[in-house]
Amino acid sequence: MSNLNSDFPRILTLLRKERRISQKQVAEDLGVTQALLSHYEKGKRECGLSFLVKVADYYRVSADYLLGRSPSSDGGFITENTLPDPNTPDKDARSSSGKNISIMLTKKMLFGGIDVIYSLLSKFNNPKLTTAVTEFFMMTVYSCFRLVHRANPKNDSNIFALKEEMAFRAAHAGRILCEGRAVIAADKIKPKPDEELPLITTASLEFDYGKQANALMSLVKNSEKMIG
Repeated sequence: MSNLNSDFPRILTLLRKERRISQKQVAEDLGVTQALLSHYEKGKRECGLSFLVKVADYYRVSADYLLGRSPSSDGGFITENTLPDPNTPDKDARSSSGKNISIMLTKKMLFGGIDVIYSLLSKFNNPKLTTAVTEFFMMTVYSCFRLVHRANPKNDSNIFALKEEMAFRAAHAGRILCEGRAVIAADKIKPKPDEELPLITTASLEFDYGKQANALMSLVKNSEKMIG
C-alpha cells in the first residue's frame, strides 16, 4: 500500500464502528463483497479512486480526511482563524456551581500560563526555542488525550494511528527530546552588542501580564508543591 493511503484502513474502520454499522451492511451499501471490504479495512488491499469517492459520499466526509491528510471530516485544514478562543466556553458549558471549582481554576491557570509563555518566546525571538516548546506542549496534550480516551474501554482505538502500547512511550521520549532541544536553544541565546535579553522577574510579569501572570505563578507554585 502506498504511503498516501496509509491511514485509509484505520479511518475506514473507524467510520463504520462510530456509526455502528455492520461490515456486511456497509459492503452491501457500497456494492462490494464483505471479504473485499475486510481486506480494505485491514490494509491488505488498496482501493481504487472510484471506491474512495463512494466511501466519502457514503459517510459524508472528505477524501482528504479518509486519506489522513486532514484532521477534520470536512477536509478543512487548521489555520489561526479556525481555532477557537481559549476563553470561549464549550458547547456543553454549565454553571460553575455544578463543576469542580479547583479544576476550573487550574484550567484557567494553564491557559493564562501558556499565553504568557508564548508572549515571552516572541520577545526572545528564537525559532528553535519556540519550536521545541511548542512540540513539547503538543506531546503533552497528545498523551493527556490518550489517557482520557483510555478511560472508556468502549472507545474505538482506531481514532489513533499508533497503538497504545508504543504511543505513551514514544510520546514520553518525544517530550524528553523536545525538552533537550529547548535547553540547548535557550543556552545558545546570546544578545547582540546593542540589545539586552528580556529580564523575567515577578515584578515584570505582573506589570506586563496582570492576571495572566498570577495564573502562571500559581501554576508554578502548585507544580513545585507536587514534585518538591
